[in-house]
Amino acid sequence: MSGEKKITVSVIKADIGSLAGHHVVHPELLEVARKEMKKAIQDKIIKDAYVTNVGDDLELIMLHDKGENNEKVHELAWNTFLKAAKRARELKLYGAGQDLLSDSFSGNVKGMGPGSAEIEFAPRKSDPLVVFAMDKTEPSAFNLPLFRIFADPFNTAGLVIDPKMHGEDLEHTGFKFKVINVYEGKYVVLKVPEEMYDLLALIGSTDTYSIERIWRYDDEPAAAISTSKLSLIAGKYVGKDDPVAIVRAQSGFPALGEVLEPFSFPFAVAGFMRGSHFGPIMPCPQKHATPSRFDGPPRVIALGFNVTEERLVGPADLFDDPAFDYARQQANLITDYFRRHGPFMPHRLGEKELEYTTLPLVLEKLAKRFQKVEE
Repeated sequence: MSGEKKITVSVIKADIGSLAGHHVVHPELLEVARKEMKKAIQDKIIKDAYVTNVGDDLELIMLHDKGENNEKVHELAWNTFLKAAKRARELKLYGAGQDLLSDSFSGNVKGMGPGSAEIEFAPRKSDPLVVFAMDKTEPSAFNLPLFRIFADPFNTAGLVIDPKMHGEDLEHTGFKFKVINVYEGKYVVLKVPEEMYDLLALIGSTDTYSIERIWRYDDEPAAAISTSKLSLIAGKYVGKDDPVAIVRAQSGFPALGEVLEPFSFPFAVAGFMRGSHFGPIMPCPQKHATPSRFDGPPRVIALGFNVTEERLVGPADLFDDPAFDYARQQANLITDYFRRHGPFMPHRLGEKELEYTTLPLVLEKLAKRFQKVEE
């Protein structure tokens, strides 16, 4: 109902410097962020916060009642990243401040380098949600698992047997997906199951299309994903986008086990070294969110919370479970397979996605030497 008081969960992340290459956030940077979050709670800018990292990305998970895209909340995140980047420079960490593509805050971190996913909703009796964070990959890495969570009955049995999701007819069932074209800055909203094939036609092209939002059939927010592409903002390769996502669970949404199930398969994503290669995503516990082999394999962590009006209860480290050991083993095997291709496709990305690496310089150098093929 429109009069209900709503709460907002904001996840804002940035790579502001890493220990020993693109590897892991230094503990002192995490401590800088925790102090800033504690002060912001005391100043009543936010109600609660949790600071973590996946690989070299500093993640700020914040609870507040100010709605999405709030200037004070985004400025808090921006200033926190600036202070952490300052400490990173003092420690001479690698890539210090690399995601901060502007010298001054302009009201919102979007378009300035950091990634942001936010979701505002009226509280339920119990509000479980999962915060996913990835490192060494791009926003569209969430396309496949989100499709399976919210549209694939072979993954999510609740789409068929849960009355709160199934509904009475096609108008009162399913989910709506907001899909953006990251190059053209346009979006379309498609509803499943009716437009499932149209949805797959787009989101299967992970180089161009990314899922940004998901709503239930009744417009209740279900998921939010960061979709900023750093190379398009900066005009050059400065690091992979390393997306985050918020997914609500239970009581009219997919159950927690259905939300996690897609990650039992280490599907291929773009990323790895210099963001220029394909390889498997590896679901891992927080302690193993330290990609090192060829800057990979790309990692994803899953933190489970119960959200109240005043507190983020948790987190549970959801991939710290031996049930995902086989996925991790498969990821290592698949990494071997891709790596043995060296600079050849399908290990290396296609030309379109390499436009911000050295490939254009090579093509420019050789341009005058190309000759017309004789018929």
